[in-house]
Amino acid sequence: MIRPDLADRATVIGTVQDVSGTSVSVTLTSDHFSGLSFVHGQGHKIGQIGSFVKIPIGYVDLYGIVSQVGASAVPEKAALSMPNGLRWMTVQLIGEGYRTGRFQRGISQYPTFEDEVHLVSEADLQAIYGRSDQQNHLVRVGHVAGSESIDALVDVNKLVTRHSAVVGTTGSGKSTTVAGLLNVLSDENRFPSARIVVLDLHGEYGKALGDRANIFKVSPDARNTNEHRLCVPFWALSFDELMRVTFGSLPQDGKARNIILEQILEAKIASLTAQPIAGVDPASITADSPVPFSLNKLWHDLYCREFGTYLSAGGANPSDQATWAYECDLSGAKIVGDAQAAVPPRFRKVKNVASDQEKINWLPDVLNIRGPLEALGARLRVARYDFLLKAGDWHPELDGTTTKTLADLVGQWLGSNKPITILDLSGIPSTVTNDIIGNILRVLYDGLFWARNLSEGGRERPLLVVMEEAHSYLGDNGGSAASIATQRIVKEGRKYGIGAMIVSQRPAEINPTILSQCGTFFAMRLSNATDRSHVTSALSDNLEGLTSMLPVLRTGEAIILGEAVRLPMRTMIQAPPRDRRPDSQDPLICDEAAPDDSMTPGGWNLRTHIAADYRYFVENWLQQNPISSPPKKE
Repeated sequence: MIRPDLADRATVIGTVQDVSGTSVSVTLTSDHFSGLSFVHGQGHKIGQIGSFVKIPIGYVDLYGIVSQVGASAVPEKAALSMPNGLRWMTVQLIGEGYRTGRFQRGISQYPTFEDEVHLVSEADLQAIYGRSDQQNHLVRVGHVAGSESIDALVDVNKLVTRHSAVVGTTGSGKSTTVAGLLNVLSDENRFPSARIVVLDLHGEYGKALGDRANIFKVSPDARNTNEHRLCVPFWALSFDELMRVTFGSLPQDGKARNIILEQILEAKIASLTAQPIAGVDPASITADSPVPFSLNKLWHDLYCREFGTYLSAGGANPSDQATWAYECDLSGAKIVGDAQAAVPPRFRKVKNVASDQEKINWLPDVLNIRGPLEALGARLRVARYDFLLKAGDWHPELDGTTTKTLADLVGQWLGSNKPITILDLSGIPSTVTNDIIGNILRVLYDGLFWARNLSEGGRERPLLVVMEEAHSYLGDNGGSAASIATQRIVKEGRKYGIGAMIVSQRPAEINPTILSQCGTFFAMRLSNATDRSHVTSALSDNLEGLTSMLPVLRTGEAIILGEAVRLPMRTMIQAPPRDRRPDSQDPLICDEAAPDDSMTPGGWNLRTHIAADYRYFVENWLQQNPISSPPKKE
C-alpha cells in the first residue's frame, strides 16, 4: 500500500474533529478553500460526494467515503461555535489497508481527534482494487467513473454465493448491465464450466446470449437450433402447487382435498411400481415427491364420481361399473369419455318417477367439486397449458409411465454443453407464473441440496440463478410459491452452491427478507425515494450519502456496493456489443442525427410509408413467437 509521505503535505486535506461509530466529521484545512489540490502534477477535487479519503494511523490506513459536505456535515453541538468560513465533511469508514498492500473491509481501530485526513491517489486505488490478470477470482465489469485507467473488478466467488441484486429504474441500462455481467461470467476461456439459469419473463435475453445459451420457450422457433420446447411437468410440482394450478379453490371442509391427496399418493406409488427408479423405495414416497402419475386419469375418475349416475333399481351396486347409466351416441355406444384426451363421459339424468320401473340415482359420496373439475378438464384440453399438463416426453400415460424422467429434465437445464440456460417464461399464462417460477426454483434448490456431495451438485459446480423482473413475483407478503422458494435460496443456498441475482426496477416491491440477503448491489439510477430507501436499508455499510447519488447516475452507470467489491465504487458498466444486447432497447421515434430530408430505417420520420400487411403481425401474435421477419416470398 502506498503510504503518504508525512513530510509531503500535498495530500493532507483536513483533520478529524469528531468520531461517532463509523461516521467521522472532518474539517478542511484553510489552504484548500479552492476545492482543488495538485499531487504530483495531478489535480484532485476535494469534497466530492462518493470520493475516497484515508486516515493514516500508525502502520494502518483507514479508508472512508465522503458522504456529506458543507453545512449539513457540521456536528450539531459544534454548529454554533464554529467560524462561518470553516468547512466540514462527513466520512463513512469502510475498511483498512496495510503497508503490505493488503486491504480488508471493516476496521479494527478508530481515528482520534486531530488525526490527518489525506487524499486517495490513483496508485492507492489501483492497489486496493487489484488487477484481474493477477487474481483469477476477479472479473472486469467496467471502469471506475472518473478514472478510466482503473478497472471495476468484481469477486466472482462472493458475487455468486453471497447473492446479488441489480436495481434501477426502467431505461437506466439494467438489462444491458445484466447481459454484460452474464457475458463475462460465461466466458469459456475464464469459466469453461460456468452454470447459469436465467428466468426471462419477457424473452429479452435470447438475442443477447443465444450463442452461449440453450433457450427453452413455450413456442420455440424451429429455425433456431438453440431454442427448445419449455416443459415443466405438473408431477414435479408439490401437492399445494399442483392444487393451485389445477383444482384451484376447494370446499373448506377439507374432505375433497384429503381424498385427492390420497389418490395422488396411490397413483405415484403405482407409477413407481410400473416404472421403478433405482434406489427409491415406494414406501418413502409422499404426495410432494416428483414422481410421474396420470393427472388425466385422476381427473376422469373424479369426474365419474362427481357427475356419475347408475341404474339403482333392484338393489344394484353402484360400485359395479356395469350399472353406471352412461348416455349413448347415435350408434348406441356408451359415451364413456377418454381420459388421455380429457374428454368427459356423459351420464343419464337422475330418474325416480314412481310409475317408471327404471330408477337412476347419483353415485354416492360426491365431493361437491364440479366447478373445479370442469375447469381442470378445460385446461387439459386447451394448448395454453400444454407446457405443464402435456409436457412432451414427460407427459405420463394412464399408468404413470413416461418416456423421459426427471433426471432428463434437470440434465437439460443444468447439464448441457452451454454455460447458460434461458427459461423464457413469456408464453406462460400470468395466472400460474408465480407457481411455475416457485416450482422451477424449488426443483433447482432441492436437486442441488440433495446432490451437494456429488460432482453434479452445487458445491462442485455452483449455480447462479438470475431472476429478471423479480418485483412481479417476489412481492413483500412473502407467502407466494416463488417468494418462499427464493427465501430458501438466499438464506441457505450459499452452503449448497446456489446463488441468486435479483433484477428489478422496483426494489420497494420485493420482499425485504430477500433483498437484505443480497451481499452485492449494482445500484443504477433510481428516482423513487421509496426504492432508494429499500436499497439503503439492505446495505450493511452506512452509506446513505453514496446512495443519495442514485437519482443522478447516467445511463449504464452503477454504484457497486457490498461483498463482491473491496470498496464501493461508482462504475461505468462495460456494455456488450450492440448485437449482444437484450431485446429491451427503446424504440427509435426520431433519428436526431438524420437530416430532415433523409430516409431513416424506421421511427416517425420515415419518409416513405411502407404498405401495411398485418398477416404476419397476427401470425406471430397467435403463435406467441416474435419472429423478426416474415418468410421470403417465392
